[in-house]
Amino acid sequence: MNQSLLKFSLKIILILVVVFGLHVLTLKYLEYPLFDNKIVLAYIVNGILAILIFAFLQKMKDKYKEQLGFLFIAGSLVKFAVFFILFYGAYKADGTISKLEFAAFFIPYLLSLIIETSSLAKWLNKLE
Repeated sequence: MNQSLLKFSLKIILILVVVFGLHVLTLKYLEYPLFDNKIVLAYIVNGILAILIFAFLQKMKDKYKEQLGFLFIAGSLVKFAVFFILFYGAYKADGTISKLEFAAFFIPYLLSLIIETSSLAKWLNKLE
């Protein structure tokens, strides 16, 4: 594992663990169920996908340098597909997606996306 992938992996894992803790504490404070809505799976899947996409882009940097942006978008499509496969059916089972279900997936998704995008932007600027 190269240095930037290791650094990125540790960064995203640490941030997701801290935010997961804050998320669960907030649920506890508001007296909502702590581990409903596939919250643990959402944090794990979003973290793993972000690391895999980052690693994939690093592997492709030499061969497809000019297409890395499109490959990043393809990674986002993979995340979207995973959402529909793993989460959408369970969330929509009662006919609606509740605020708690939305937050359980969207918070780790958005956080992972922000970390991934900013890290990739810094990494790509170093390539030029």
